[in-house]
Order: sequence, then structure tokens, then C-alpha cells
Amino acid sequence: MSNSTILTPEGHKKIIDELQLLKTVRRKEISDRIEYAKSLGDLSENAEYQTAREDQAFSEGRILELEELLKNATVVAHQRGSDVVNLGDHVQLETGGKQLQFQVVGANESNPAERMISNESPLGRALLGARVGSSVTVQTPRGIVTYTVLKINQ
Repeated sequence: MSNSTILTPEGHKKIIDELQLLKTVRRKEISDRIEYAKSLGDLSENAEYQTAREDQAFSEGRILELEELLKNATVVAHQRGSDVVNLGDHVQLETGGKQLQFQVVGANESNPAERMISNESPLGRALLGARVGSSVTVQTPRGIVTYTVLKINQ
């Protein structure tokens, strides 16, 4: 079974930047905290040491996660000039008289609070390949919702 991850170029860069930060800055900070905590003496009752070790475990786990993600990543470039919705595109929609804007991104980049929706979500799947003026219908927890594509910004 493939664990391939689809990323936009921007999402790929964010992951590389986070990995670099963890490997250089964060590792050094945690190492310094552990050394300081060791200098305080008895490690069995040293909360500062325990906290630093937990932070180290979390950080090293995140490094492994990001490295695996990058190893299996497929970076999909924006398809400039296309008249259909593709991964990475910003899409302006209308539903129920309200206008909304989303960016369609890979699942690992999605962040609904920032209006970045996964290409694997019901709305993301429905939007891929849609053209300006077309309508897509999506099953949501509140029922079926129809969105009209107003604009595609690549």
C-alpha cells in the first residue's frame, strides 16, 4: 500500500522549513535544556529534566514524521492557464447567496480555519475539474449543498 502524499509547492516548502527548524534550532534548544536540568542533580525527581526529555521525544517524532512525509511526497505544480479547478487553486464559490473562497490543497496541508481544504474532502473532490459557472453538489452533515464556481485564481 502506497503512502503517497500530494503537496503543493508551497506546502512542500513549509514542511522543509519546519524540518530544518526542528533539526537545527529546536534540537539545540532542547539539548541545552537537558544539559541544564542534568546540572541540577537528581534526575529522578527533576521535573525540568522530564519535561525536556518529553519535548525531545515529541520533536524527534515530528522530525521522523516530516522526513517520511517528504520521502513519499508528490509535489504537484499549479497548472497555470487551466480553466478548471486544480490542486493549489484558489476558488471563489457561491452558495445560498453567500460567497466563499477556498484553496484546494493536499490533505497534509489542509487547514479549514485558513480556508485551505483538502483535495480528499467532499468539497475538494467535487471542485477538482470544475469550471467557472459550473455547480457542484456536496453531501455535508447539514444535508446536500450546491456550490457555484464563480472564479478560479491560480
